[in-house]
Amino acid sequence: MLVRQYETGVFRLVLSIVGDQAEANEITQETFIAALRALPSYQEKQSLKAWLYKIALNHSRSHLRKRKVLERLRTTLTSIFQVETQKQTLPEESAIQSEKEAAVWNSLNELDERYRTVVVLRYFHELSIAEISEILSVNEGTIHSRLYNAREKLRNALKDLHKE
Repeated sequence: MLVRQYETGVFRLVLSIVGDQAEANEITQETFIAALRALPSYQEKQSLKAWLYKIALNHSRSHLRKRKVLERLRTTLTSIFQVETQKQTLPEESAIQSEKEAAVWNSLNELDERYRTVVVLRYFHELSIAEISEILSVNEGTIHSRLYNAREKLRNALKDLHKE
């Protein structure tokens, strides 16, 4: 039940961090194994989703440290949007949309990890500020600040694209 309910969200979070589907599968499994082992210490004051995402985030970061290579979100985020672009009918529209998405992902990839992580958690995983705060172990004001700064950086990076 626990795995079925949260597996997709945990996998997408891990994939957005490590950028490799095979590694994301492995880390997702490790996350649920760790969660099951730690279940007796779970405190109900924290949402189960936030608790699992925190475990997933910690396992992902640990994996990145071991690997010593930070792959950017480009591949992951592009794959997420392929579903959206398949809905378009005209090739011209698809090409324009793909260019715009590539610009967005490139700009997102250029952000510092602390900004990129809050953007991914907020907008791709639709987590609340409180959940993100729990996952990252920082106060909610910091999350608001990071989101604001990330949006400003993205807005500046994408201002030419917005004119089109």
